Amino acid sequence: MKKLFYGAAALLVLISCKEDEKKQVNMAMTYPQTKKVDTVDVYHGVEVADPYRWLEDDRSEETGEWVKSQNKTTQEFLSQISYRDEIKDRLTNLWNYEKVGAPFIEGDYAYFYKNNGLQNQYVIYRYLKDSDPETAEVFLDPNTFSKEGTTSLGGTSFTKDGSLFAYSISEGGSDWRKIIVLDVNSMKQVGDTIVDVKFSGMSWKGNEGFYYSSYDKPDGSELSAMTDRHKLYYHKLGTPQSEDEVIFGDNPNEKYRYVGGGVTDDQKYLVISGSTATNGGKLWMKELNVKNAPLVAVVDNFDTNTYLIHNEGSKLWLVTDYNAPNRRIITTDFSNPAQDTWKDVIPETEHVLSPSTGGGYIFTEYMVDAVSQVKQYDYNGELVREVKLPGIGNVGGFGAKEEDETLYYSFTNYTTPGSTYLYNIKEGTSELYRKPNIKFNSEDYESKQVFYTSKDGTQIPMIISYKKGIALNGKNPTILYGYGGFNISLNPGFSVTRAAWMEMGGVYAVANLRGGGEYGKKWHDAGTKMQKQNVFDDFIAAGEWLKENKYTDTKHLAIQGGSNGGLLVGATMTQRPDLAGVAFPAVGVLDMLRYNKFTSGAGWSYDYGTAEDSPEMFEYLKGYSPLHNIEEGVSYPATMVTTGDHDDRVVPAHSFKFAAELQEKQAGDAPTLIRIETDAGHGAGKSTEQQIQEWTDIYGFGLYNMGYEQLPEASAKVKM
Repeated sequence: MKKLFYGAAALLVLISCKEDEKKQVNMAMTYPQTKKVDTVDVYHGVEVADPYRWLEDDRSEETGEWVKSQNKTTQEFLSQISYRDEIKDRLTNLWNYEKVGAPFIEGDYAYFYKNNGLQNQYVIYRYLKDSDPETAEVFLDPNTFSKEGTTSLGGTSFTKDGSLFAYSISEGGSDWRKIIVLDVNSMKQVGDTIVDVKFSGMSWKGNEGFYYSSYDKPDGSELSAMTDRHKLYYHKLGTPQSEDEVIFGDNPNEKYRYVGGGVTDDQKYLVISGSTATNGGKLWMKELNVKNAPLVAVVDNFDTNTYLIHNEGSKLWLVTDYNAPNRRIITTDFSNPAQDTWKDVIPETEHVLSPSTGGGYIFTEYMVDAVSQVKQYDYNGELVREVKLPGIGNVGGFGAKEEDETLYYSFTNYTTPGSTYLYNIKEGTSELYRKPNIKFNSEDYESKQVFYTSKDGTQIPMIISYKKGIALNGKNPTILYGYGGFNISLNPGFSVTRAAWMEMGGVYAVANLRGGGEYGKKWHDAGTKMQKQNVFDDFIAAGEWLKENKYTDTKHLAIQGGSNGGLLVGATMTQRPDLAGVAFPAVGVLDMLRYNKFTSGAGWSYDYGTAEDSPEMFEYLKGYSPLHNIEEGVSYPATMVTTGDHDDRVVPAHSFKFAAELQEKQAGDAPTLIRIETDAGHGAGKSTEQQIQEWTDIYGFGLYNMGYEQLPEASAKVKM
């Protein structure tokens, strides 16, 4: 197998393929036949055909055969790419370095996560907290959960004394989980395995039992049937799951799609959150040591987002966006927590706040144009210091227990692998704790942030990363990535896969679109419902800016995004098929008229609205829904749709129907394929092997359709 040579002295040559040969390959392609059925829905008097509705049945043998035939076609196409093994080699080589997380104390032990390099899942190690870390032994190895490495570790939770450990597992990438409890000393399982758990943490009440959340198991397919009534349960150790008590969510007159529950550190209160959508929710608290204690409403409406960050007895510290779109921290008292009693501790600023606590202090992480700034406050809101960070990038982990004197945090950006730092809470000093030994020289690469103008004049930030000295000749292979939804921010972070792309001469650009959380609630809302087009306009403008500034051209530009970002790519390529030469919609929400019919999709209505809301909302959704805007006779970019057969968050039917429609109507020579990963879900928990192969196929498909007969090397200083 050839090795990709990436040394500084390499003779760097880019060779474009012969267009006539390429065209012949694509024209010769035939796709599997996808039958059409006469299915029509009526929305507000308007008929909408859905000829590929049958592909929504993930349990049918016919759908299974369609998946196999599509995967066969895709792999046959990918097999002609001569340098696919070289890409896989380079990805494997880069991936193969030891990854070690920061230690954390639970009871008598210190624990940490570690991956030797190419292990499919991270392993938890432990050592006695006062002993040498070199004595660490394996505590829990998820690689033993399944032969293929496709059963992954989900959430974990220790009791306050560290003697019991609860953990959840996901099989094949599904959001449905199982919970297992271990005695940390004997390493024996305690009680039965709790099954059918979804979208849940685990929070212990003493050593007696724990709270968790789930839905009733749906009728029909557990991977696609609607699940829209979430409940909070209490499981008492030593009792069967059938006797678990429903704590909240079973009121027939009041339905919540997302319910969570957690016990405060002092074990005094149970905190319960309930919401009907992914934004906005109610908040209650309940005294645990008072018999038949009532639920006390802290927030009794869905207009804002509020959560508890700390308490001292009945005094509460809350984070809220009530009257503060960028969030603030307030105090109130459990005896009367109504909003008119709230007092600012740390007021709202112009930057979005994401706080944590540890060692008797509050740490406020602010996003300043998508990069981190951290300040340390006492609980009275007095500024102690601004924390000096190692550089410009993204930090995580500024949290610890109240009694801790130190904490660990991570620092990373697009060109800097994540390093761990030890922070002295009292002194405010940092020291490097662990730097990964990866075969990637960050000094050879750079990132720059630019601001470009979207269609309506809004300034949008974008970070562009590449190898130093790259030629702005308009011919560089470029990936433009975006998300733009659900108040989620795209912060700078290192990725092995992106490092490999840059080593091959690629440019990687991330646009911080409206709909995300980079500039608070107003920024989020500006990309929701009937303002969703702003997100697509922002993304299109990013692509145009990259071309106008000679980073790339249409042929060498790929657009990429996953989940809500898959919607972004699907909408962009159908609205502007001339923007990019390649498109990668991953696990995308692509049928905007029926997304709310599957699993917990109805909860996404805050961002999207639904076709049932009104004639106007229906027309707006239909106007950009990727599935419904593929037109006969249009030349679309070379497209590889990716999804997982166990994706029960954004069900694969979105991708199936979109790919079938695209294959039927594509007018140009560019291939339109779908790659369906088996034993994989929405993304979390994929084995290392699955990830390396998937990115091999993505990069191979992208470069091949940009015109490369062989891999571009580590610079692009040549004529095309």
